[in-house]
Amino acid sequence: MKLIAAVCLAGSLLLAGCAGTTSPSSSTTPAQSTAGGTGTKASGSAAPVYPGGPLTPITSSEAHSQSVVTLAPPADMWDRIRRGFKMPNLESDLVRDREQWYASRPDYIQRMTERSNKYIFHIVEELERRNMPTELALLPYIESAFNPQAISSARAAGMWQFMPATGTDFDLKQNIFRDDRRDVLASTRAALDYLQKLYGMFGDWQLALAAYNWGEGSVSRAIAKNQRLGLPTTYSDLSMPAETRLYVPKLQAVKNIVANPQSFNTELPLIANHPYFQTVTLTRDLDVELAAKLADVRLEDFRALNPAAHKPVLLAAGTPQILLPWDNAAVFQRNFDAYSQGQYASWTAWVVPSTMTVADAAQRSGMSEADLRALNSIPPRMLIKAGSTLIVPRGARVKEDVTALVADSGHLSFQPEIVNRRTTVKAGRNDSVASIARRYKLKPDSVAEWNDVKLNHAFKRGYSVVVYLPVRAASEARVGSGAGSARGRAAVASKRGGSPVKAVAARGSNVVKSPAGKQVVREKRGGTPSKKKKR
Repeated sequence: MKLIAAVCLAGSLLLAGCAGTTSPSSSTTPAQSTAGGTGTKASGSAAPVYPGGPLTPITSSEAHSQSVVTLAPPADMWDRIRRGFKMPNLESDLVRDREQWYASRPDYIQRMTERSNKYIFHIVEELERRNMPTELALLPYIESAFNPQAISSARAAGMWQFMPATGTDFDLKQNIFRDDRRDVLASTRAALDYLQKLYGMFGDWQLALAAYNWGEGSVSRAIAKNQRLGLPTTYSDLSMPAETRLYVPKLQAVKNIVANPQSFNTELPLIANHPYFQTVTLTRDLDVELAAKLADVRLEDFRALNPAAHKPVLLAAGTPQILLPWDNAAVFQRNFDAYSQGQYASWTAWVVPSTMTVADAAQRSGMSEADLRALNSIPPRMLIKAGSTLIVPRGARVKEDVTALVADSGHLSFQPEIVNRRTTVKAGRNDSVASIARRYKLKPDSVAEWNDVKLNHAFKRGYSVVVYLPVRAASEARVGSGAGSARGRAAVASKRGGSPVKAVAARGSNVVKSPAGKQVVREKRGGTPSKKKKR
């Protein structure tokens, strides 16, 4: 019994030490004291005090002079976020303006916050693990309204709105199968990496946020400009575009609403302080629809957690894990292991062996041309270049899943489809199969075949030679009647910006002025002058 009493006394002393130890490094920011604090208050007016250094033994008298505070876990995610506020508050008219903007749109606030329910626990966990301000968990409200499928006019994508090049800089895969700028885990990791980098560059969270929106180079140049002019270099003092000028005030306004929703007549939906999803390892290529069915979740809910996949199939080699609602992960695994109704994937990837038309690719893959175009987003009047990767039906005889090389590097490239048209051109003096082929960049044997003549055949002047030319070239060829004629050379000169009159004159005609001042071409042979206006 004496041993038990001694243990209990030691535990009491330790708890009292935790509650009563003070340290110069333990402090709370204004945001923490006014926007939710860092813990519950003790009975009475004293706020809890947390140790800032190593624990030291305390005496019995010290134990009796301090109260023990029970630290309750956060009631919900909003409480947890408030406890982690660390950024200095921004006070300005722009903040007041944005507060009113959000507060006057309760439906918009409701949609945004309900949408964030799936993702915000993970984001806060990552911020706390990195010891970053939890205000940053609210940044996707500003960037995308927490829509992982959001795409801006500048091609920024995902919750965190990464541009393609910036996404590549932070190892976000972007290929025909997936876009990690939309991936919940990958994009959050990249966004926090980027924000930490920017904070390291500028030493100020408001400047770091400005750089996240405007670019680190732009912020650096704005700071340098103010330094040259002897001006302050805080966020509020820099000259910046209107969008960036409003960026931090927007975040501050959302922070203020979260800190004290009652002041803005706003009701935040309950978001439990519990993970929403689990990661599940993907061992086989799997249709998106089948994955949702095996997990017993709606297809739209599955896509909301796995927004990076933009094809109907998930490739295990490129998507090693999927996200599922917490309670559905075990359901998926059980149903996946028991599935015996056929293939897991009805689609696969096919690397096109040579440049071909869409019709040829569709025939070889067993699809209609319209379906192949729609599934692979193939624009009209394009050829599919060799080495491109297409999503096509997976036949029953295909047993292997798509390789990691194809899953990671799959791309789709096109080249314009050249449409040829049958047309005729007039043969000039001394024209032959070879000269016609050279003029129109054709194969001599093709010209010979089209006209049913031999390769060494010479055409009579004015003979209509059949050729197949691209549509634009065919229309230009019909303007004249071959390079051997004056009118043909005039057309060519006109196309190049020269004067058709000069082209004719160069062949030996006299150019004289008419009484009206117009150029007149008088043939040497003594014919009637023919008037030609300048084009």
